[in-house]
Amino acid sequence: MKCVIFGGGGFIGSAVADRLLLDGHSLRIFERPRVEPFRVFHPHEEVQWTTGDFSSVHDVDDAVRGMDAVVHLVSTTLPKTSNEDPIYDVQTNVVATLQMIGAMVEHNVRKIIFISSGGTVYGKPTSVPISESHPTEPEVSYGITKLAIEKYLHLFQYLHGGKAVILRVANPFGERQRIQTAQGAVAAFLYRAIRGEPIDIWGDGSITRDYIYIRDVADAFAKALVYTGDKTVFNVGTGAGTSLDTLVGVIEDVLGVAITRRYLPGRPFDVPISILDNSLIRREMDWSPRVSLCDGIARTAAWLRRELQESDGSHKQNI
Repeated sequence: MKCVIFGGGGFIGSAVADRLLLDGHSLRIFERPRVEPFRVFHPHEEVQWTTGDFSSVHDVDDAVRGMDAVVHLVSTTLPKTSNEDPIYDVQTNVVATLQMIGAMVEHNVRKIIFISSGGTVYGKPTSVPISESHPTEPEVSYGITKLAIEKYLHLFQYLHGGKAVILRVANPFGERQRIQTAQGAVAAFLYRAIRGEPIDIWGDGSITRDYIYIRDVADAFAKALVYTGDKTVFNVGTGAGTSLDTLVGVIEDVLGVAITRRYLPGRPFDVPISILDNSLIRREMDWSPRVSLCDGIARTAAWLRRELQESDGSHKQNI
């Protein structure tokens, strides 16, 4: 299948690209200008790396043309900062996605896989684990825009007969996660722990999340791409929750070090608990998470150590 991945060079996108290449799909990876490929692609891998502006009708039209499917991973905001400028959030995410859907209709591209946010679209849960039928009351603009895009994808199916698969992903972690953008607690905590630095915890440590290893997330995308059932919205999580305090404890066990915790005032946008019910995707796609939290953290720690060593070596060579 010929597939364009918008945001295919990032943390999640690169893992999805690697997984789809294993299945023999032909990929066009669309990234921002000046973003370099995340690795060298082998001669047998059909990959076209292209750059452009996701808000540009022309750039997106070129990217969609000739494809069989779209994987939409682009987000210009983060949950904790999206409320600062909701107009920008809507313009760069919702409006840009509508333009992309228009290009899909124009070029008769019938399938799209969209990454939504299992951690923000539901808001404060009334019950856990959270099923896809749980009320959606997001408390950050990030979740509102994700939900708006979901609704427009339902409209795309209704008006044009296409197929959308929406994956509400929990809290992914793993290799290639960016530390600089505070993209996840696991990466941020591991980075500080490996460097022997204290870890900042917002609140009393009881905030609980559903942490899922990135390769399990990529497997869900691979199955979603070939899914032909009638369901549209799926949770992608482990179905198990881990508090921040417990997470630090697991990292201590994996690294074999003691970690100093610094507790800071809680943040208003952090819901106390988010655990996703994954029974629907298990039943419909025969998908299930295969990597435990401990094993995933061990793999991520090994990767991060290599990255830090390479970074230190490069710095020394430049001195």
